[in-house]
Amino acid sequence: MNKKLRVVQYGTGNMAKYSMRYVFEKGAEIVGAIDINPNVIGKDIGQIMECENKGVIISSVADAKEVLSNLKPDICIVTTMSLLNDVEEALKLCASLGINAITTCEEAFFPQNSNPQLTEEIDKLAKENNCTITGSGYQDIYWGELVSAIASSSHKITKIKGSSSYNVEDYGIALANAHGAGLTLSEFDKQIASIDKISDEERKKLIKNKEFLPSYMWNVNGWLIKKLGLTIKSQSQKCIPTTYKEDIKSITLNKTIKKGDATGMSAIVTTETEEGITIEAECIGKVYGPEEFDKNEWSVLGEPDTTITVNKPATVELTCATIVNRIPDVINANPGFIPTCKMNELLYRSKNLNEYIK
Repeated sequence: MNKKLRVVQYGTGNMAKYSMRYVFEKGAEIVGAIDINPNVIGKDIGQIMECENKGVIISSVADAKEVLSNLKPDICIVTTMSLLNDVEEALKLCASLGINAITTCEEAFFPQNSNPQLTEEIDKLAKENNCTITGSGYQDIYWGELVSAIASSSHKITKIKGSSSYNVEDYGIALANAHGAGLTLSEFDKQIASIDKISDEERKKLIKNKEFLPSYMWNVNGWLIKKLGLTIKSQSQKCIPTTYKEDIKSITLNKTIKKGDATGMSAIVTTETEEGITIEAECIGKVYGPEEFDKNEWSVLGEPDTTITVNKPATVELTCATIVNRIPDVINANPGFIPTCKMNELLYRSKNLNEYIK
């Protein structure tokens, strides 16, 4: 493809500061931006990127259809919410207009196992209009391809065990609230933990009705099962509140979380497979104390045992770089809602993005 890729940024929060800059630095261009926040609507995207004005004004989400229809971008980057139901409008709009879309929505990484009905609806629209929708981000490499790469060098696997932590302060109030940050332990038990104290049949009903609230690892385990060619036998999740030894200030919540209250949560998803391999994955999202930092660790146990640990990953920047590096794969993929486990292995893009388009 000889011309620059044209990109629309949907959601101009903290993630967009990096994703938009990375788009420009990879030889593409942001031609439009959309947001729901009245405090940024009407501003030039350069103010979000903390650089000179780019001549692109942020439009209201109310005008999203008009903006996308007029601009006809090659792809839309959606960096808003964490659940598929919350990005339904944006993804369905792109799919109905025949515009490729990639989102940081964590559930969209593999929503086939948590919201199959909505996934199928978006998939149908995308196929009808010849475009591709997918979810990607930090998990694509650090919870996905990194793990499958370790597995590919193993002779025998009995268990895959992973743990990843991140500071909810880096991702905005929606994510902090979803992790129960700031709740008392009794509130956490009622609003967060109780959701998982259900039978398999009750969970299946919630999934069927598009009401299930998956932790991030629920979808990651589904992605890994698909990538590794395994067969799921059962899957469960458990959410446990995290606390801190003293009062801690949350800038995102604009409040002080009292000692003993929930600073966030640890969500553990356990998957049993017909092949005898257990996948146990934990994600810890919380308001950090001054001595805490992001950490990503995965072990593939069997013959041999292998563990890889990444301390202090720049999670936000890695998420956005992954999104931008994935753009050619999305554009080159078959139409539909295609998870990245069905795409090529992610590659570093040393050339302009358009040079990777078939």
